[in-house]
Order: sequence, then structure tokens, then C-alpha cells
Amino acid sequence: MPQKEKKIPVAMLIIDVINDFNFPEAPLLLKTSAPIAEKIANLKKRAKKEGVPVIYVNDNFGQWQSDKQKLVEYCMEQDGGEFVKKLQPDDDDYFVIKPKHSGFFSTPLSTLLNDLNVQTLILCGVAGNICVLFTANDAYMRGFDVYAPSDCSASNIEEDNKRALILMETTLDADISLSEDLDLPAIIEQANKSKQRKIY
Repeated sequence: MPQKEKKIPVAMLIIDVINDFNFPEAPLLLKTSAPIAEKIANLKKRAKKEGVPVIYVNDNFGQWQSDKQKLVEYCMEQDGGEFVKKLQPDDDDYFVIKPKHSGFFSTPLSTLLNDLNVQTLILCGVAGNICVLFTANDAYMRGFDVYAPSDCSASNIEEDNKRALILMETTLDADISLSEDLDLPAIIEQANKSKQRKIY
């Protein structure tokens, strides 16, 4: 019988980066988001090297009949195509569609995280002061340990993003260290030791 693959108790959530940027404030968000694409891509590469599952949590932007690939292709043809191209999911990444701001609202995310035995979440994406913040809040209320690297989220206005990060740090006990300062093996080890009970 083949040996069962060990599950890593940490997951990386990449929020709303597959984006059509088709809204009035999109030029602002595209400008502030440009610097985070490489940071998220590099963190994702490091995470996957450690066996950390990567989960894209994404709006479908009204494309209800689209699957993952169709949604990616649609967004790559829009104004933010270059940003999306840098962060498109790999075949082995998970992909969860969300109808509202939080990745947990009316989605199978909780069930997936439970099946993966995840204890700790690393949150990245846009917008930092809306969807990333709301997802962090719901993760905290469910007992997850939260990391929200400060160079891996962006909002329309930089000051709003900074305020959201401070709120996550002070209210949700999130670690907002820079992505390059995250010691992933140590985070995984800590998650393995954690006995905190999650609420699904």
C-alpha cells in the first residue's frame, strides 16, 4: 500500500488576483498592485517548495458559467492581464469561487481547509482593506493563525492598505512581517505543535 502523503498544516490563500479590473477605481488598484505581483509569486514558489498547499480564493466577476481556466483566460484579456499573467494558478493549485468579500462566505473553503488539516493561513492579494481583511477576520474567528505579509496585499489607496494591515495585526493577532522575513519551516513546525481548536 502506498504511503499516505503527509499533510502540511499551513495553507497560502491568494485572494482575487485573477481579476478583470473592470470597475471605476481599477486604475488605482492596478497601480498599487503592480509591486506585489512578484512578491506573491516568490512567496508562492517558496511555499510550494515546502509542500504548503496554495488556494486561490476568487470572485468570478459575473462569469458564473466559467471554470477556472476560462476565468483566468477572460481576466488575462482585460486591462489587468499582465498582473494576472504573473500570478495565474498552477494545475495543482486549489481554486475556490467566492460570491462576496470573505473567502469563507458561502464557499467550500472551510471544508477544504478541514480536509487538508490546515491550522495556519498565509493571506495575500487584493484588495487588502476589503477581501483580504474580511477573509482574515473570518479566519481569526474560526481559530486559524493568520499571516498577512505586508508586501503581498494592495488596496486602491496605500494608506487604506496600511490601516487594514494594522487592524489585522492589532485585532486579529496577524503577523504582518514582510514576505521575505517569513520562516516557512518554522511556521509549519509551529502549526504542527498548535492545539488550537478551529471553528468551522
